[in-house]
Amino acid sequence: MINAAVIQMVSTDSVEENLEVSRNLIEEAVSNNASFISLPENFPFMGKEDIDRLEISEPLNNGPLQSFLSGQASKHRIWLLGGTIPIQSNSPDKVFAASFLYNPDGKCIAHYNKIHLFDVLVNEATDESYMESNTFEAGDKPVVVKTDFANVGLSICYDLRFPELYRKMHNSNVQIITAPSAFTATTGEAHWESLIRARAIENMCYVIAPNQGGTHVNERQTWGHSMIVDPWGNILAQLESGPGIAVAEIDLEQQARLRNSFPALQHIKI
Repeated sequence: MINAAVIQMVSTDSVEENLEVSRNLIEEAVSNNASFISLPENFPFMGKEDIDRLEISEPLNNGPLQSFLSGQASKHRIWLLGGTIPIQSNSPDKVFAASFLYNPDGKCIAHYNKIHLFDVLVNEATDESYMESNTFEAGDKPVVVKTDFANVGLSICYDLRFPELYRKMHNSNVQIITAPSAFTATTGEAHWESLIRARAIENMCYVIAPNQGGTHVNERQTWGHSMIVDPWGNILAQLESGPGIAVAEIDLEQQARLRNSFPALQHIKI
């Protein structure tokens, strides 16, 4: 068994401020005996425009944001999922939205570049729309990390709407799915819980989903309700709004018993 924590934030356009909030919430999660801690999408920065992320982008394996995550993991001897960081791509005007997993030695053992980019008109009446592909380069590879406690599948936010991504993860016997997010208030109210519980149930996986949860400097509102869901679809822990943590126990033996007694994954035909 392992205790997992989701960290919920209302990130600002100040990297320094966001890292201080992250640091304090990581410490709070550690004090609650969490050893696998996940930060939300865009944890270090939520600017007025997506393009603002270019200013804080880093090369892969080098930069202050990655050093921060490494330092926190090694300091507290935890597994730390670093939400997302803008990582430089081959295009000078685009970055990857990358999620990083660090082990208790502070070593990055895997990273995942967000595959599905949020290019949508959410609300025609209010002209609420998003076009991530203007700033982000899409990834192209599913990632499942073999750790000493579980096989962890990495995904990000809008990926939750694409179940085929998670089906591919079963090629590596995925047991835990992570989904750091910055779901909008509009889409979150409508679909956040349904999507997370569906991904958990159909894949018989734990889903760990830290979210942004409040009003940001660009007046964008995010839904919050960060949660940890078990393979039967039960919400084990949840935090509605504002910064904070939620902690739950991950019981992989119980998951194995469920998969054995209810072998839906063995019945896949297509």
